[in-house]
Amino acid sequence: MDTTAPTPDHAASAATEPSTRTVSFGPLEIQVDGTVLEPRPWTYAQSTWAAELLESLPPGDVLELCAGAGQIGLGAVHGTGRRLVMVDAEPRACALARVNADQVDEDVEVREGRFDAVLDPGERFALVVADPPWVPSQRVGEFPDDPVWAIDGGIDGLEVARRCVRTASRHLAADGRVLLQLGSVEQVEVLDHTCETSGLEVLAVREAGEAGSRGVLALLGPEAWTGPRPQEG
Repeated sequence: MDTTAPTPDHAASAATEPSTRTVSFGPLEIQVDGTVLEPRPWTYAQSTWAAELLESLPPGDVLELCAGAGQIGLGAVHGTGRRLVMVDAEPRACALARVNADQVDEDVEVREGRFDAVLDPGERFALVVADPPWVPSQRVGEFPDDPVWAIDGGIDGLEVARRCVRTASRHLAADGRVLLQLGSVEQVEVLDHTCETSGLEVLAVREAGEAGSRGVLALLGPEAWTGPRPQEG
């Protein structure tokens, strides 16, 4: 997730390296621990859709924002030969993502830090995937098993998602696509304004999961728009 510097508690947890466990994610065996969001089986649908998109997208690398332990991006590039760049600001998440990168044969780079600090202005990607925190702050208590930093999306649940869209718009190849995970169709509708001001439009929406554990996937692509890219805000 694109967060500020870790708190002392986060830094301490990273230093002690809590014990990990293995979670199946499609064909991958992902290492996680209590400091990161555990993969939900249904979220493999985002990896699957991303892999399908890569079959027809132009050549180029894949960028995963809010990578966490890296399972979605790794599932997306597995078997495609595409290079993957994963970004997260949480040190422990990045450490796990580097371990999990061994699950694929593709070239994988993990970058620790805020989006704007670790991506070069000239970098462009054929596909950007992101699963940002999308739970409104007042509701994070409903999910006691999940790390707060990994699910807290601010007042309306969309603060980090907006940063993902703005970042993706600045780093997307001309014919590239963005595949974003959110909590509801209503959130996609609210986010649509940010997409428009970033030169993107919602191309398709798919609901995934089951009652009690579900979300939506939104496919974004460039509009017929030639204005300047928005600045980070």
